[in-house]
Amino acid sequence: MGIRVALVGTGNCGSLALRQLIEDVRFDLTGVCVSTRAKVGRDAGELAHLDVTTGVCAIDDMDAIVAAAPDCVVYCAMGDVRPREALADVRRFLEAGINVVGSSPGFLQYPWGVIGDKAIERVEAVAQRGNASVFITGVDPGFVTDLVPLALAGACRRVSQIRTMEIADYATYDGATVMFDVMGFGRPIADDVAGLPFLYQPGMLAAAWGTAIRELAAGLGIVIEEIRDSVEQEPAPEDFEVTVGTIEKGTVAAVRFLIEGLVAGYPAIVVEHITRLRGDLRPDWAQPAKGGGSYRVEITGEPSYVLDISPASRNGDHNHAAILAAAGRIVNAIPDVISASPGIRTTLDLPLTTGKGCYRLP
Repeated sequence: MGIRVALVGTGNCGSLALRQLIEDVRFDLTGVCVSTRAKVGRDAGELAHLDVTTGVCAIDDMDAIVAAAPDCVVYCAMGDVRPREALADVRRFLEAGINVVGSSPGFLQYPWGVIGDKAIERVEAVAQRGNASVFITGVDPGFVTDLVPLALAGACRRVSQIRTMEIADYATYDGATVMFDVMGFGRPIADDVAGLPFLYQPGMLAAAWGTAIRELAAGLGIVIEEIRDSVEQEPAPEDFEVTVGTIEKGTVAAVRFLIEGLVAGYPAIVVEHITRLRGDLRPDWAQPAKGGGSYRVEITGEPSYVLDISPASRNGDHNHAAILAAAGRIVNAIPDVISASPGIRTTLDLPLTTGKGCYRLP
């Protein structure tokens, strides 16, 4: 009998995680919970875009997911625009003795110094009562902003700065809420703070990526004294189409933002994102290592390193491959999270996830 796992949320990341849960012999799927009425009653195989019938049909009943008492829930429901609800869901699972691995709420990647102590204490308390643990991860924030840079830093004599970067063309990204509401593409260029989208409101970038900055700082044994952020927006030179719709001339078509963790006024840890909807926009900003998009980790020290990571997939482009990487990191961590001590777990205290169980002949 495999590890009994349920999945919540079948969007971009959730559907790919679901595919692995169905195909990987390590897991037995106990349930799938969705928020879209049109998906209710559909077989998990169909939602995972597989030509199989699992006999597990999607429901919109969280009570039933909890009642089935899986060993773990893979939580991929949207957390960006509903952080309180996502946190409440996680607490509910933990108190029921169900471990949680997922992509949201993102602040649980490393919440200390990012959210209030009382909120953290509530999560830890229910986790102790339920003897369960939670691990939130992904790509960025995720393994590109914790596992990979810390591995490189572990081969240094001296480290002065860690910089992680996502450099990507999002024209094919299929997520209207993230594209329009969160990142502000297709919206007018903001003249003041009030006109900025959700993600760029004061403190939001620092909250969203402060988890990565403070986790890296903890790994290095340093104390971040201040986190500052900044954003630049670039308008579309004319109307053009992307997967989620039309980007009108003059509206946001490229964004560059920085989140910097300061030590004695120096940016010791930097997270940088350069997101374009066309490759010809802002050629002066950093370019990806491979067409479409890549991630970059730069260590300034002795020695220094530059590592480019270019996800690819037989079944989609760089955006699909990046989401697939997030799903893989989540699902493959399940056995270690189940074995971990109860509470909020991070890359710093989990064993190295090696991909055990993933090997297949080509």
